[in-house]
Amino acid sequence: MALGSYTQETYLSPFTWRYGSAEMRRIWSEVYKRRLWRRIWVALATVQARAGLVTEEQLADLRAHQEDVDWARAQELEAELRHDLMAEIRTYAEQCPVGGGVIHLGATSMDIEDNADALRIREALLLLRRRLRGVLEALVERIEAEADTVIIAYTHLQPAEPTTLGYRLSQYAQDFYEDWKTLVSFLPQIRGKGFKGAVGTSASYAHLLEGRGMTPHEMEQQVMALLGLEPFPVSTQTYPRKMDYQVLTLLAGIAQSAYKFSLDLRLLQSPVFGELGEPFGRKQVGSSAMPFKRNPITSESICSLARYVAGLPRVAWDNAAHSALERTLDDSANRRVVLPGAFLAVDEILQRVERVVRGLRLSREAMRRNLEVFGPFAATEPLLMALVKAGASRQEMHERIRECSMVAWQAVQRGEPNPLPELLAEDEGITSYLSPEEVLSILREGAGVGDAPERSRRLAREIRQALAR
Repeated sequence: MALGSYTQETYLSPFTWRYGSAEMRRIWSEVYKRRLWRRIWVALATVQARAGLVTEEQLADLRAHQEDVDWARAQELEAELRHDLMAEIRTYAEQCPVGGGVIHLGATSMDIEDNADALRIREALLLLRRRLRGVLEALVERIEAEADTVIIAYTHLQPAEPTTLGYRLSQYAQDFYEDWKTLVSFLPQIRGKGFKGAVGTSASYAHLLEGRGMTPHEMEQQVMALLGLEPFPVSTQTYPRKMDYQVLTLLAGIAQSAYKFSLDLRLLQSPVFGELGEPFGRKQVGSSAMPFKRNPITSESICSLARYVAGLPRVAWDNAAHSALERTLDDSANRRVVLPGAFLAVDEILQRVERVVRGLRLSREAMRRNLEVFGPFAATEPLLMALVKAGASRQEMHERIRECSMVAWQAVQRGEPNPLPELLAEDEGITSYLSPEEVLSILREGAGVGDAPERSRRLAREIRQALAR
């Protein structure tokens, strides 16, 4: 294993410097992992001291050097030992002339590593909870401000009936709110392996504690209490890898919500729609070839990272399903990549989503234009109902409205004003039941937006209340 500093002259993961926050990188850093290992060793020694296995002098020596991680020395030793945890034990022991001999007493590697991973996962989820809060707060503000802003809705990427901008934003907020609730409810389920030894039977600790007035279970409970982490009641050499799968599925769910929001924004930023747009800096460059371009690069990058996260639960699924008998090591290498990669990607995704929502550009002119062009088509539904109430055949009127609509569509596609109101008001079959003035009045009133504004505000209140708890 090569030593030395890592620069841009060698491969670095984009998560090292491009994606994710410094906070999330710290959680998944090698030095922080080793600090957690040392914290766990100290907690284990603390409880073993209560059983008379470790002296107070040894414990004090371990505590004195708990934070003195020496990455370079550990790497020197790992080059020889080819075992990262053993290299850290030797490094720590060299620093502790009094207590070094009792580090890792009775433990197997995963008693340390898996508990540390559980602590990191929990800390990383707490950070993502903050990120989700920021996204939800930004969306709620937008929903409340735009609850009554009428826009045309689209189904099958075709104009449909009117809705409100607040109601459309509520769809995204609702998705992220579900992610929030899932994350909050999952946090208490994060558990560590505990201290159960090589195959989970606690046999090594039973030998150590024989005649000491403490059972392996009692020792485990006391150590885990010091760590503030619940253990799984049973485990093999590792904690159940199903937990990793559950975590990555949760993260993939957040990524899916972000993807949906960002994909819709990319569509709506297209000049064909032109209603919304992501923030665009005064000196930002959209294209190296076409200076006029305002490409939605932030939303595209969100979708790109989300697509990456979506594939990771499958890796965790295989790790859990293929964990044969009491342990295999074929999960170890990919977990070093998959866990930090997923958390850093979602960390970046949520920060970008919040920035986009807070800086969202609204083109009210485009909203008005699209509503004027396509709104009359949506108003044909209340017209059809009014005609039936007036005594007309629904099927006959449906066909007359359809024929007029097809003619109007052709005009719209030629770039002409929508002639549908006039066509319907001049149709003799329609005006035999409703006067031309009544037809035009119904079309002007439109299909309406129903209770969309009230539903939007109700969801916004619920989210605010949940975030305040």
